[in-house]
Amino acid sequence: MNETETEPAPQRGTVTQRAIERIKAMIAEGLLEPGARLPTERELAAQLGISRSSMREAIRALTVMGVLEARHGSGIYVTQLQAGDLLENFGVVADLSRGPRLVELLEVRRILESTATALAAARITPEQLAEVERHLAAMNATDDPEEILAHDLAFHREIALAAGNETMAAILEGLSSRTFRARVWRGYQEEGAFARTRREHAAIHRALAARDPEAARAAAAAHVGEVEEWLRAQLGG
Repeated sequence: MNETETEPAPQRGTVTQRAIERIKAMIAEGLLEPGARLPTERELAAQLGISRSSMREAIRALTVMGVLEARHGSGIYVTQLQAGDLLENFGVVADLSRGPRLVELLEVRRILESTATALAAARITPEQLAEVERHLAAMNATDDPEEILAHDLAFHREIALAAGNETMAAILEGLSSRTFRARVWRGYQEEGAFARTRREHAAIHRALAARDPEAARAAAAAHVGEVEEWLRAQLGG
């Protein structure tokens, strides 16, 4: 390159992304702990050698991601970095996905749900098992799809929590699109398939009560697999 030539100025998006990565690195390296207050926008911009406008965009993006939070009149802070907060926007993918992409998400859910249910069989407390049983009984006591939906979500959420892995529970929560589940339950009602899916939930509960991880894994995989097959039939494939 000729000495008189200069490098093209980096695009704003590139500079902002660099700022995002630098702040994330500061958190990962322990320079900024969960709950810590960030230096001011001006100080960070000077420290990282970028413009304040790019730093402002980086902070805004990290706030949307759940990494940072703005406290009115106090400044910008690192969040507690809980998995549920960081993966909160993940649920949008499940809510907005359609067709083959939704089948893909169900395949991922089948893998994770079966693993979580197997872990829960080994780790579930008597209190958690009682909650699972309560939601199962409530599902069996009504034919109202909305009521069944609420207890179905709670049934699987309780199992995911019992697995003892917060990150896995947060991912499963994101994959559990309420909109899609409502569609499934309405479809099951029209097909007269409530009895079948109730048997699947009962099989999961029995495996948990027996503290049998492999039976729990198989029951959960079969349950989500049935939903996959239902969706494929809906898609005509």
